Amino acid sequence: MDTNNRKNDVERWLSVEEIALHLGVSKDTIRSWIKKGTIPFHKVGRLYKFRISEVDLWVESGKSADADKASKTLEV
Repeated sequence: MDTNNRKNDVERWLSVEEIALHLGVSKDTIRSWIKKGTIPFHKVGRLYKFRISEVDLWVESGKSADADKASKTLEV
């Protein structure tokens, strides 16, 4: 494997804004999920960062639906 291929294998960290766009939800929804600890995230200093592979697995597992239900319950 050459150096160029290894660079392509490294997964980029996404910001709150980028993961919100990826999921089609608002940044406030992402922040709410972070606060509840439902979405997989990593804290880097004061920043929240996401691996798209972890978030996609979270969505596929159905756990995101539970987080969405909890958010709607709190909004009422």
